[in-house]
Amino acid sequence: MTRKRFVEASGISRRKLLGVGAATLGAATFPLPAIAQTKPFAGVTLHGASFQHRFFTLLANYIPEFEAQTGMKVDIQLSAFPIYNQQANLELSSGGSAFDFVNITFILAARWVAAGLLVNLDEFTSDPNLTPADWNPTDFVAGAQVPYRDAKGATFGYSWEGGAMLMGLSRMDLMEKKGLKIPKTFAELQQVCAEINGTDNVSGFVSFQLHNWCLPPYIQGFGGNILRNPPTDIMPTLNSPEAIQALEYYANLLNYAPRGVLTYTEDQARQSLITGRSNIFIHTSSWVTPILLSDESKVKDTSRIVRMPAGPVHDFPASNSQGLGIPKNAKNKKAAWEFIKWAVSPEISMRLVKEHGHLSICRRSVIESEAYRKLNTVNGHDLGALYLEVLELPAKGENYMAYRTVKEFPIVGDVINKAVEQVVTGQLSAHDAMNAAQEQAIANLRRSGSAL
Repeated sequence: MTRKRFVEASGISRRKLLGVGAATLGAATFPLPAIAQTKPFAGVTLHGASFQHRFFTLLANYIPEFEAQTGMKVDIQLSAFPIYNQQANLELSSGGSAFDFVNITFILAARWVAAGLLVNLDEFTSDPNLTPADWNPTDFVAGAQVPYRDAKGATFGYSWEGGAMLMGLSRMDLMEKKGLKIPKTFAELQQVCAEINGTDNVSGFVSFQLHNWCLPPYIQGFGGNILRNPPTDIMPTLNSPEAIQALEYYANLLNYAPRGVLTYTEDQARQSLITGRSNIFIHTSSWVTPILLSDESKVKDTSRIVRMPAGPVHDFPASNSQGLGIPKNAKNKKAAWEFIKWAVSPEISMRLVKEHGHLSICRRSVIESEAYRKLNTVNGHDLGALYLEVLELPAKGENYMAYRTVKEFPIVGDVINKAVEQVVTGQLSAHDAMNAAQEQAIANLRRSGSAL
């Protein structure tokens, strides 16, 4: 993709982008971090790729500054999520050198790291000539970094985006009238959804069509897992008693959701929450916090955001991240590191927070800063603290999100989606749906060449 196409895909005209860059350079309020005042990469064109995301749209505002300081040109190819994953996986797996830096998609991270398709970034962070001490690689939230480390602890990516599963409640006024408290357990969640559902035409619950994201925290909460012991043992465990119980439970929650919820997009679920048409939505922070932060919200005064309820066995709210890394055959590795170092630097991260309200960053120092806390404290709730708490969890003990970082998960995820639909529509019982899902997952994995 040409630079012009990158800018257009980001929704910013080239004239406006260059104008923003020139104005920022003129003000010189924020010096470019850790780049020499000479132009060490003059004449270099850096090629990168990722899926389309607001982060890159916002970053486009600052890229002219980076180019002016370093002398290099930055060309980022942005594609739809599934298209990017397919293209990048093929490019890296075939040993291609088209890209100097790439997004390390969460669900592909383990495969790319284990297969040696990425450069060990410790080679750059350990060299004071390439990375100053105040860049501080340990500043990244440990839980967000787990997917980008190998078994020996080497780092192959740095996270630019974090997702932490939280629970949003939009109609605390109705709950208070009924004497209901914020649910903290699975049992309490089901009770609240049942009692609110239908009150003032409000649905008790809302979700969306990616059931293989929404269901696993319940499977794990009841004590089960999606795979037996990922990433080393990827045998599916979808027909365990705990997984069957979780599907029954989740399907029951969906009975309290709006009609058509099985095909809801994330945006439809968000709209249902921020308009008060549904009371509870459990998803990553960026989709839940709009009930308090968005100008579109009609329920700011009656909303709360908290941790999702805990299961009877585990408290494993889902979390994920996206990272930037360098392909092993990249032509401009040092230039690529200069860009990554800049894009996820404390300075750029803070500017994204202050100037654009972009809050899903992964640097602890920024998340714990007064500026971040001020933007994220609403109705007495420190949303940043909640986000950080959940994002940290996979690094504190068992990496319970490991199932989602193995290359086999998309195959298993597809059959999970189907099983949920079969139960909610009454085609099969949870027991029969999960037994069928287990058989299908194993067959599909073996067909793909996976060793079980």
